Amino acid sequence: MRAVTELLASYQHAITDLTLIMGSGGAFEFVVDGETLYSKRETGRHAEPGEILAAFEAFAGPLRRYGE
Repeated sequence: MRAVTELLASYQHAITDLTLIMGSGGAFEFVVDGETLYSKRETGRHAEPGEILAAFEAFAGPLRRYGE
């Protein structure tokens, strides 16, 4: 849930839809507009703090953070 908190705190003005899908087996995938930006299945590990936010920033390009 840290990733969701980071994304919404930084980009609530730019995110129009956010869906959390609960699954089983500990799988975690972060998908934006159909593109997988992080997959626990592929990496074999949990995302590090800030890693999901960094992946979104790299994908989204020069978006300003909320409040800047």
